[in-house]
Amino acid sequence: MTSAAKPISAPKMAVRTAIILLFFVIAFTGLLSGVYLGTLSTIEAAASEEKMKLIDEVLPRASYDNALLKDSFELPASPALGQDEASRAYRARLQGQPRAAVFEAVAPDGYAGKIRLLIAIDVNGTLLGVRVTQHKETPGLGDYIEPKKDKNKERPWITQFDGLQAAHSEAREWKVRKDGGRFDSVAGATVTPRAIIKAVRKAAQYVEANHATFFASE
Repeated sequence: MTSAAKPISAPKMAVRTAIILLFFVIAFTGLLSGVYLGTLSTIEAAASEEKMKLIDEVLPRASYDNALLKDSFELPASPALGQDEASRAYRARLQGQPRAAVFEAVAPDGYAGKIRLLIAIDVNGTLLGVRVTQHKETPGLGDYIEPKKDKNKERPWITQFDGLQAAHSEAREWKVRKDGGRFDSVAGATVTPRAIIKAVRKAAQYVEANHATFFASE
């Protein structure tokens, strides 16, 4: 006649349960880590490609031959760039020689708040392209600062900066026509362009003042 199995005490049951839970936690954590590490390169590649698509709008890839995203440097927070925190800038080179720089700036005084900008400028101080990357301007009135929403598809408003040199032009030119300047604007929506024009000029002047940093040799 066999004897009945001895029941497991409560303390031993708790320990065994804890060990089992720990095993599953470790296994699950390891599985998640493996999945993360396995997809990390894909995630980073996708993020880099999205960033490059945006940069392509202000600086064509055919104009440089270096790995742009790897040739970067940190810009300190600066009122001239409208930035209250550090940001990164990228150097474009052709056959080892600096050709242009791409960086971010902020127009702090938009109609509905900050307007974030991406700017490309060449080694001679010529603006190659400007794009708005984020804003909260009034839908309809402020849409024209984005090429995709601008009704003038042949020459979007934001392309008026292309080819200009802020450091070698009169301050009076850097205003909307309503204020005696050279830039077009939409009736009833002049606060937005005023903010962008001022921010772009200040940013270009900042680059001119820090030319050696932006266009350093390899």
